[in-house]
Amino acid sequence: AITDLMLAFIAASKESEAAQFARSSAAQRRIIRMQSLLTVSLVVVIIGLIAWINQSYIHEQWRWFMVTRPYKATDVQPKVLSAAAEQALKPGDAFSECAKDQECPAMILIPPGQFTMGSPPDEPGRYPNESPQHRVAIATPFAVSKFQITVANWNTCVAVGPCQPVSDGGFPGNRQPVINVSYDEAKQYAAWLSLMTGKAYRLLTEAEWEYAARAGTTSVYYWGDQLGVDNANCLHCGSRWDGQQPAPVGSFRPNKFGLYDMAGNVWQWVEDCYHSTYDHAPIDDAAWMTGGNCASHMARGGAWDYSPARLRSADRDGYATSTKVFYLGFRVARTLGR
Repeated sequence: AITDLMLAFIAASKESEAAQFARSSAAQRRIIRMQSLLTVSLVVVIIGLIAWINQSYIHEQWRWFMVTRPYKATDVQPKVLSAAAEQALKPGDAFSECAKDQECPAMILIPPGQFTMGSPPDEPGRYPNESPQHRVAIATPFAVSKFQITVANWNTCVAVGPCQPVSDGGFPGNRQPVINVSYDEAKQYAAWLSLMTGKAYRLLTEAEWEYAARAGTTSVYYWGDQLGVDNANCLHCGSRWDGQQPAPVGSFRPNKFGLYDMAGNVWQWVEDCYHSTYDHAPIDDAAWMTGGNCASHMARGGAWDYSPARLRSADRDGYATSTKVFYLGFRVARTLGR
């Protein structure tokens, strides 16, 4: 027979077991919550670490979708030349592939042709690196920026592209040529234009530059054999900017191709590696990227603080790729048909 004491014992045992089970379940729930919290914290830390490591990429992607892509769609793509429009261009025709003035460089179509590159031995002020003279063939038309790339052009790339702000050297103004730009930064700007337009923007090759600068002439300067007065900006060129600062682009008469400031104002980066002579130079418009010093690249045109001899169409110089100075800028070319 089960006594009342036994029944009480059984009831107490069941109650104790239920309480113990409740305590165990609560402990397990606390453990699960802690594990979940630790897991979430670990995931957050990992995501944060990945984001920190890839912050530049994330920033680039955000900038592309929020800034660059909308600008491309509204301000560039509607102005990009169609294949038919390109084919209809004639030498000397100008075009721009931006909706707003000054945001993209105005381009001039340059015709194909041949010319003698370098200077003759009797040219006053010449340097040995301008020899030997050689014939170069430009087989296809190409476009060249009408002016040196301006501060306004550059600042558009800063605002909606990858370009970084550069010093104006104390010479402010949107129509000033951009200066303090390295070779790699000039290449980056051309690559940005290519991305925005889907067209092949680039630096000029050295052969293209001299061909475009001469514009069919064989004289010392593209305006003649004598320096004259107020034809360019250099030391003793007779302009109001001589030896003081770069002039706003387009301040002087253009050459016969319609290009401005192909002599003086600021030196212009070109694509080619540095070569001390023209021995074994290409005889076409290709960039000369072998056999020289590619830690430096060629620059052409002379500058506002250089002598008139450096403005000659044949004159050439080289600068280390990383050089950023107040007398060195660039202009761009555009390959047609792609």
